Amino acid sequence: MQHDLTHILNEIEDPELGIGIVDMGMVYRADWSATGIEVDFTTTSATCPFAEALLQQINDILRHRFREAASIRVRFVLDPPWTVERLSDSARKQLGWSEVATEGSEHFRSDAAPGSSKH
Repeated sequence: MQHDLTHILNEIEDPELGIGIVDMGMVYRADWSATGIEVDFTTTSATCPFAEALLQQINDILRHRFREAASIRVRFVLDPPWTVERLSDSARKQLGWSEVATEGSEHFRSDAAPGSSKH
């Protein structure tokens, strides 16, 4: 059931990048228990104008796909703030990024050509 929950949530895409919100690392918690479904999510920026729309999309898809859930609670949270380190390998590939290891830290570089439309 847990896998189903995250799979369904990943169908919702970041409105600007078109990458699933789970792969974007925007879902901080997605739990399904006997008491219901609880989801905590964030946006890539505290001032993101899409927060309310994402909240509505998450509520809608969960209520539609998991009608058997005792309750559904979705919370928009800002702590901890989102960072690029939360991106999944799949999201990094979609963005054209590859890992570059440097002295104890990880950095990412874009493989996209300068001026290309790849994000």
